Amino acid sequence: MLKVSHVSKSYDDILAVDDLSFEVKDGEIFGLLGVNGAGKTTTFRMIVGLLEKDQGRITLNGKEIDYSLTDKIGFMTEERSLLLKLSVKEQVYYYGTLKGMKKDKIEKELDYWLDRLHISEFKNKRLKELSKGNQQKVQFITSIINRPKLLILDEPFTSLDPFNVSLLVEILNEFSKAGTIVIFSSHRMEHVELFCKKLAILVHGKSVLEGDLKEIKKNYRKKNIHIQGDIVEKDFFSIKGIETIQTTSNEIIVTISDESYINSVFDIVKKKNNIIKFEVEDPSLDEIFVSIVGDVYD
Repeated sequence: MLKVSHVSKSYDDILAVDDLSFEVKDGEIFGLLGVNGAGKTTTFRMIVGLLEKDQGRITLNGKEIDYSLTDKIGFMTEERSLLLKLSVKEQVYYYGTLKGMKKDKIEKELDYWLDRLHISEFKNKRLKELSKGNQQKVQFITSIINRPKLLILDEPFTSLDPFNVSLLVEILNEFSKAGTIVIFSSHRMEHVELFCKKLAILVHGKSVLEGDLKEIKKNYRKKNIHIQGDIVEKDFFSIKGIETIQTTSNEIIVTISDESYINSVFDIVKKKNNIIKFEVEDPSLDEIFVSIVGDVYD
């Protein structure tokens, strides 16, 4: 288990992380979310020991994280940390050696992951010759080459197309099932919803929302009602509790302030002909994120 307990970090007079606490159990996937400058990267760097915290405690399985644990940790930084004049093989060998791996083990793991990520043909290519997406894959390989027990990924899906995002998600789920603690950040909420179980949202370095994703969505008061059929926006103008009405190419989406207004909307809809859909959905994580962060900044 990873435990972050009352951790703070300042840069001169800027408080980057403010009394942050969370814990992630073995096999859990945890999303640390926030706008630029919220404190995510600083938190990651404190966890792996690249930055000294001002106060608080960070432990992995009850032990303060130090150099004796680095071989069990994988870290993928947001900015590319690749030496572009090296070949893919040389770059991965460098990281594997830093993790205390033997040459034959690095070679075996490298060949496996190159094949898994469909870039085997680039093994001896210089990194500068690869596309940004394939460079991102190589950086991902460097973070998992030692099959870590704690894997930290800062914006791992940058430059990847939907197919390769799905491929990385599949791999991360496998690590999770094997007991690895996975912590990641992403600005793409749809990526978070693909596989994240727990999350925390940071604003100005402080957690403003934390918990199980399903519970967060369930407990969020606003709901979206998707309606298809013989109906128009103006039918709902007289109903209290409606926050927005959106018309798409084939449906109307009515956002209500809480579920107590569902029956009022349904009373309008049931009077209409040819209604083929009336579906109440929890809001997307993107909607929750914008609302939570917006409320705090206001």
